[in-house]
Amino acid sequence: MFKNLALCAAAAAAFVALPAHAGKTLDTIKQRGQVVCGVNTGLVGLSQADSNGRWSGLDVDVCRAITAAVLDDPNKVKWVPLTAPQRFTALQSGEVDILTRNVTWTLSRDASLGLQFTGATYYDGQGFMVPAKANIKSAKQLKGATVCVESGTTSEKNLTDFSRAHNLNIKPIVFQDLSASTAAYFSGRCTAYTSDATVLASVRLKEAKDPKEHVILSDLISKEPLSPAVRRGDDEWFAIAKWVVFGLIEAEEYGITQKNVDSMLATSNDPAVMRILGKSEDTGKLLGLDKDWMLRAIKAVGNYGEIFERNLGPSTALNLSRGLNNLWSNGGILYAPPIR
Repeated sequence: MFKNLALCAAAAAAFVALPAHAGKTLDTIKQRGQVVCGVNTGLVGLSQADSNGRWSGLDVDVCRAITAAVLDDPNKVKWVPLTAPQRFTALQSGEVDILTRNVTWTLSRDASLGLQFTGATYYDGQGFMVPAKANIKSAKQLKGATVCVESGTTSEKNLTDFSRAHNLNIKPIVFQDLSASTAAYFSGRCTAYTSDATVLASVRLKEAKDPKEHVILSDLISKEPLSPAVRRGDDEWFAIAKWVVFGLIEAEEYGITQKNVDSMLATSNDPAVMRILGKSEDTGKLLGLDKDWMLRAIKAVGNYGEIFERNLGPSTALNLSRGLNNLWSNGGILYAPPIR
């Protein structure tokens, strides 16, 4: 009997939450006093710098939230603009600590590049942009057409798959980076340009002389869950990046905003809210951080909904609806594991 009790006690002890040990990446970040984030070279709504070098966008805000959680200052970031062919090498080599750069989470990337994806921050899909005067209404009308596409992206493979599946004989014209591929499209070298729908909206707004002269077709030919990525092998840093993203989603679910976070901390009796904000439990110690890690992230950038609306939503020039990127309780598929 005593032997059985001892075994039960040992089993119970195995489930006791223990403080996390800081990983190599977190140690380096603290010593450096800065998080190095790999971002896009310039994409409205996701990551772009203004004339003063101030970065903005959904991907930028995600990195700022992680930085605030870790270093107590969302501005302690070094931004490294990366093209599609550069991005994975930069992360693998240690040039950047994290990619927050419209990267699609796929099996081949997850399993073969030495990366880990922290969870989707935007659910996208690949589409096509065509000149309005071409009177093309469907992607299946692109039979035999030339289509501009950026190399090193899922868009290149998806285009080939779509063409083969529908016997369209589409002729891809592949370019090394975003600016070259869009310049070729707007110069008339290609019948269409293909990329993620957010990229198409951004490019049309930023690059077209008259956005009304270009139509984004309603067809989506792929699933593109966009996610931050970190190097495989540092579980502590992976956990931090992952749970900050989850925390931003949970904050929206419980109505915690950048504006009301202090009052919620002071007055809320909701157990979930108190845990998220570190009032009742110190969840930060499980990540190698302090109890205010999520409080700082929300103060820095707001919850997920605020980030979306500020960078992509109806009040912005992109005017994108939440769609799939709404909370699961509001008709979308955003669903975060609980902070507890």
